[in-house]
Amino acid sequence: MLDEMIARANNWVDGHAKELTDMADAIFDHPEIGPHEVFASKLLTDWLEAHGFAVTRGIGGLETAFRAVWKNGEGGPNLGLLCEYDALPGMGHGCGHQMQGPAILGAAEAIRQAAGDNPFTLTVYGTPGEENISGKYIMIRNGCTFEELDVALMMHGGPATQTDIKCLANAEYDLTYHGKAAHAALKPEAGRSSLDAMCLAFHGMECLREHVTDDVRLHYNITDGGGTAANVVPSLTKAQVMVRANTVKAVKELMVRLEKIFQGAALMTETEVEAKVGKILDNKIPNLQLNDILMKHARALQAPNCQPPRQRTGSTDFANVMHRVPGSCIRVAFVPDGTSSHSPEFIAAGKSEAAHKAVAFGAKILADTVLELVENPEELTAIRQEFQERLAAEDK
Repeated sequence: MLDEMIARANNWVDGHAKELTDMADAIFDHPEIGPHEVFASKLLTDWLEAHGFAVTRGIGGLETAFRAVWKNGEGGPNLGLLCEYDALPGMGHGCGHQMQGPAILGAAEAIRQAAGDNPFTLTVYGTPGEENISGKYIMIRNGCTFEELDVALMMHGGPATQTDIKCLANAEYDLTYHGKAAHAALKPEAGRSSLDAMCLAFHGMECLREHVTDDVRLHYNITDGGGTAANVVPSLTKAQVMVRANTVKAVKELMVRLEKIFQGAALMTETEVEAKVGKILDNKIPNLQLNDILMKHARALQAPNCQPPRQRTGSTDFANVMHRVPGSCIRVAFVPDGTSSHSPEFIAAGKSEAAHKAVAFGAKILADTVLELVENPEELTAIRQEFQERLAAEDK
């Protein structure tokens, strides 16, 4: 029975591959910075409505976010498919997000076409602004918690077909020093340099690097240097600061140390400091059983360049979802091994045959995985148990 359902789903994707890749190309040709992905959001939601999904737009406090629901009978599990569709500022679709929505839509409709008698709910979420505002973080903060889902799944393009077993937790600061302007030659003693304070804060972070664990990453960059004239003592300097570590618990401990550095720099320069905390992204809670099911179907479909899970990653707002429900993201190869995302190579391959095939592979892998979970509810029970055990271990 399951084999027949999977065959029907895969056949549907094959028969509608051009329709899906045309959507991906259209999103690629209309890059939009989050959370203003008006074209992409409308394209995806109109398609879902036309295919029988009940669509709610503007959820979670974000105009271009959406939820689309289809029910196969009453009761049963609620399987979630999440997609992103934002581009990178100044670059366009350098992270492959143009592929996600069409792959998710293809999976959703393939599941709908192939569904058997077991009841379940299929929920598609559109999540804006992953690259800049971390839309899922904002949606959760605004009450769209994703917690009605039994599983949350995503697709992403990359240099290999693989899953993740981790990503780094991440916190951001908008750091501002307020000093006192003065003529740097005529009256230097009257000035209090906000730029000196910022440089001391950066130096403090450099010293901190020697006394943290190997997983910790510290990033900073000046966003406002306080003017362009060298003969004026700067009175206002701004920077963005980021800290990453394996767990959100470790990040929060590091934030205490960072804030002491920020205050120390202000004390040394007689300036005032504002350290405004921005978003805090969780680390992923990996689910090895869910990863294994995704990769089993990837290999069965002969997806390109299947590899073990990624060991080195950045941060993502999907991790905040994965702290609430079991989740996993299947990455599908469409660029050569070793190619970095956020790169010209990703853009050059954005409308390639490999990218088009990745959309179809992603749709099939996700559809086949969801159908297996619906037909084998004991797997969902085991996935939930692993999630609860790993989440409990995070709190220790």
